Amino acid sequence: MSGHSKWAQIRRSKGVNDARRGQLFTRLGREIVVAVREGGSGDTAANFRLRMAVQRARDANMPLDNIERTIKRAVGGAEEFSLEEITYEGYGPGGTAILVQTMTENRNRTVAEVRNAFNRNAGNMGENGCVDWLFELKGIIEIELAGKDPDELSLEALDLGADDVEPVAADSETLTIYTDPSELESMRKALEEKGYTIVKAETSMVPKTKAEITDEKQAHQLMRLIDKLEDLDDVQGVHTNADFPEEFAASYQ
Repeated sequence: MSGHSKWAQIRRSKGVNDARRGQLFTRLGREIVVAVREGGSGDTAANFRLRMAVQRARDANMPLDNIERTIKRAVGGAEEFSLEEITYEGYGPGGTAILVQTMTENRNRTVAEVRNAFNRNAGNMGENGCVDWLFELKGIIEIELAGKDPDELSLEALDLGADDVEPVAADSETLTIYTDPSELESMRKALEEKGYTIVKAETSMVPKTKAEITDEKQAHQLMRLIDKLEDLDDVQGVHTNADFPEEFAASYQ
């Protein structure tokens, strides 16, 4: 059984603390700013990336006033337009692949902080292209099971056009659905129209193949490395191809 689902729950709980100290909202704000710049518009109807960024912000309970102010600043060419997106690559314990997505106005600071996190936590930063070929961009939707039959839900999601559905553990609270990124919004709407509660809907880098970790210490080292990377101010997201038993995630402190 993959440890990803259990670890995702742990990290989601950690995200509440991030929101309390403003870190999560800062990251969401950066996503909105870059979405406006890259999409060339502050209109969510005309800018798909902005529409997804705003939806993620609303899912995280970011105040609507904050969202609107951020869009207006971005449209007006505020200082955040100096932000650039940079992805760093490297290896974690057990030879696992790691992608680190950042947004920064100072790439020298960011690369130093990312490299330091790798070096201090049993990892190694690699060259551009060393592991990105192991990942592909996917739309990811999590829906609440709420006592529903996961097999029936999975079949319904596939009938609606989902690419794949993650197997569900006995104690899972959500079902994870994978779609083509271009189908993310339509899939979300279709599920909502059927009365399902959406926990999360976003695009993310998903591993094509997974690296199995059978040593609990290595699994904990990997989780600690990812925690340290995620705690960096300029980091927007961290992705890995690691696969490990669920009990390794449950025992992680």
